[in-house]
Amino acid sequence: MTRDNLYSLGLEDHDRLNHELGGGVPRGSIVLIEGDYGAGKSAISQRFSYGLCETGHSVTLLSTELTIGGFIDQMHSLSYGVEDHLLDERLLFLHADVDTGGGRLTAPAEDEEGNRKELLNRLMNAEAMWQADVIVIDTFDAILRNDPKFEALIRQNEERQAALEIISFFRDLVSQGQVIVLTVDPSTVDEEAIGPFRAIADVFMELQMVEVGNDVRRNISVKRFAGMGEQVGDTIGFSVRADAGIVIESRSVA
Repeated sequence: MTRDNLYSLGLEDHDRLNHELGGGVPRGSIVLIEGDYGAGKSAISQRFSYGLCETGHSVTLLSTELTIGGFIDQMHSLSYGVEDHLLDERLLFLHADVDTGGGRLTAPAEDEEGNRKELLNRLMNAEAMWQADVIVIDTFDAILRNDPKFEALIRQNEERQAALEIISFFRDLVSQGQVIVLTVDPSTVDEEAIGPFRAIADVFMELQMVEVGNDVRRNISVKRFAGMGEQVGDTIGFSVRADAGIVIESRSVA
């Protein structure tokens, strides 16, 4: 695949992530990043977002955990200064307040319980967030877990029906060349619920933590990478460091 068909993750002078992933993320792809709590999902999604902005792409980052103040502080701690990108509107940051029962994606709702039941629909109808080249949702499982309609279908063993509408929406977007990045903690949702999203992901990466003595080593295990540029390795060792962000390690643990 030519570089014209890739969204470069940039920062070549900062780390080797873009090189390790073959030159970038394929245009028109769904990227699924799985990992347990503490595995580095948010740090990877933040690195993706910052690098994409640095290479001239527009990004929407929807976080279910961080407010805008917390996001800016977190990015500073990783040496990713995002203020200019926010001010230039190259980066749109949104906080999804889904764990308080309100299901808020943008602003308080008049009927909070009713809107909570329509959380996935509200997500799809939030037109402003879908205008960017790349849309990152961190973490997607929090949205699934807080949508009672989705949960009810899962309880009825209708997981594919539950996922069908949002998957169809995602496919329409990527058919226009956009990229959707979803982070998921698989320990918080049933296998049946996440299965359809794994099946449709063009890029599927699993973040792993391995204890080696007193050290915890992190790996990106690449399960699928359709439309890759240059060769992508099966396993990429990395660490998350204050004042440095994502650092690709020369060693890896299988």
